[in-house]
Amino acid sequence: MTTAISVERELEQYRRELTGYCYRMLASPFEAEDAVQETLLRAWRGFERFEGRSAVRSWLYRIATNVCLDMLRGRERRARPMDLGPAQAPELANLESLPETTWMEPIPDGLVTTGGDPAGLVVERDTIRLAFVAALQHLPPRQRAALLLCEVLRWKASEVAELLDTSVASVNSALQRARATIEAQDLAGAEAQPLGDADRALLGRYVDAFERYDMDELTALIHEDATQSMPPYSLWLAGRGDILAWWAGPGAGCAGSRVLPTITANGSPAFGQYKPSETGDGYDPWALQVVELESGRIAEFTFFLGTETLFPLFGLPARLPAS
Repeated sequence: MTTAISVERELEQYRRELTGYCYRMLASPFEAEDAVQETLLRAWRGFERFEGRSAVRSWLYRIATNVCLDMLRGRERRARPMDLGPAQAPELANLESLPETTWMEPIPDGLVTTGGDPAGLVVERDTIRLAFVAALQHLPPRQRAALLLCEVLRWKASEVAELLDTSVASVNSALQRARATIEAQDLAGAEAQPLGDADRALLGRYVDAFERYDMDELTALIHEDATQSMPPYSLWLAGRGDILAWWAGPGAGCAGSRVLPTITANGSPAFGQYKPSETGDGYDPWALQVVELESGRIAEFTFFLGTETLFPLFGLPARLPAS
């Protein structure tokens, strides 16, 4: 007789890969966690009726897909600032804050990567890149599911058709449209590559230069065509000149910050940024910085300002003492 503990153990082994799937569908680690919890709860409640009619893994993905489709019904897609409009001038007047549900959110690699073979790990990291997950959000939800199941998880079209209760022809048609949409997105230079010694040295120089607010050194480290965004603000900046103009102008309050390396986010290096406290005592959380490298320089900055939820997720302290 199957015990509750053995059922829970059987289901829990799929949590990480289900989290990766739900994150790619929903573009939020917190919504992905909710979706996985609901998936496992439904599976636990229905396990006695399951009776092994298909593989447990396939059954769980069917449940997870239905949960995600329900969560996505009737709502706007999550996006990055560059998905919503053109770059703007680095001026305070251009700051406009939009609701949290507007934006895609970062996720620690460790919550979604399964630690399989090196080639599989590359695929896992490449398909949680911020640019790739943002591109997925342009797809209708069922197309999104079909693409992820076939292209990322390597399911057969017949298996996906059974999961989605549709025909193989419909799945192939959805895949064709989804691939065309993804290819139309500009994903050049966004591949998640393992960090080499030169990359780690570059990041060390960046942390040192940012903490000293050394604009000359930062100029040497940032790609001429770099971009910067700061969710929940819709403003984004294009070009090293505008980025540095923001840092020296409206963003000058970041001078004197502490920058703390943390676990990798979406296949890219991430840092907790703490600004000097207005009380004069220690440092307060300001942003989770996710940086992307290209050709030996920093090509993209995303400053996620939702530190109340993101810092605990990435294991960062709530604040730093003066010492």
